[in-house]
Amino acid sequence: MISVKTNEKKADLKDMLTLRDYSSEQINDLLTNAIKIKNAFKLGESYTPLKGKILGMIFDKSSTRTRVSFEAGMIQLGGSAMYLNGKDLQIGRGEPISDTAKVLSEYIDGIMIRTHYHHTVEELAKHASIPVINGLTDMYHPCQALADLQTILECKGSLTGLKIAYIGDGNNVAHSLIIGAVKMGMHIAVASPAGYEPNPEIVTYSKEIAEQTGGSVIITNDAVEAANQADVVYTDVWTSMGQEEENEIRLKAFANYQVNAELVSHAKPDYLFMHCLPAHRGEEVSHEVIDGENSVVFHQAGNRLHAQKALLVELLG
Repeated sequence: MISVKTNEKKADLKDMLTLRDYSSEQINDLLTNAIKIKNAFKLGESYTPLKGKILGMIFDKSSTRTRVSFEAGMIQLGGSAMYLNGKDLQIGRGEPISDTAKVLSEYIDGIMIRTHYHHTVEELAKHASIPVINGLTDMYHPCQALADLQTILECKGSLTGLKIAYIGDGNNVAHSLIIGAVKMGMHIAVASPAGYEPNPEIVTYSKEIAEQTGGSVIITNDAVEAANQADVVYTDVWTSMGQEEENEIRLKAFANYQVNAELVSHAKPDYLFMHCLPAHRGEEVSHEVIDGENSVVFHQAGNRLHAQKALLVELLG
């Protein structure tokens, strides 16, 4: 029988909008529970604490990993998930977000939303009486960061003191990874071209957190500097959804930021290569790196399921 640790400050954990709202201890508990749930699942143990619960999943952006992992997770936990295309809801025809939040709160037990603007998620959570989970916004991707941290923990045995080198666009994935890393006492170096660095306010906040946890944040334009002696080398696509018109400009701007054999030679020999996927082989990462022996991208993708199951149990259980 699996036993997960529930957080005593339950009232503080109504939603998952960003890892900024979670303490180091709360994140650690989620990661510990995710690994317990994963191990039990692999052994074929039944664990259905969400029997009878329904998760509504609103998608304004297309998805593979987010949709399948949340839906499969709810089913495996004994509940069910309902796919809601944002364009098909009345919210797509001008209904106030506050009204949608209140109506959905009458029908289901939780909402996961994958959308563009972060204020949309904040407004939804403000008016919903049920938990709201940020499946992705243009500013944050907290569920991805939880899976990333779980993967590193499983592969390295601990998180504190490890160095992550994030190479590429200072986007939503980078923002959540920076916050999650420093909350766990890690060092993170982000290398981006000029004009594509992470949000300055998030960097300032994360540096303040790092002073308390013993971690650190470095923002640089030098990919080699970031990769030097890194335990983890991480990248993402150079052109995200909604930025397609910038593709040619971005390809030129990021030309010197490909994660390839030369760049990872500056990392530790046992470095982990990570990517949130989908990947564009030959652009942000070479074939030899993403398909090489140091790559854990599919282990990482698989942990989306288990990290989110731990989160669902915490918020909906």
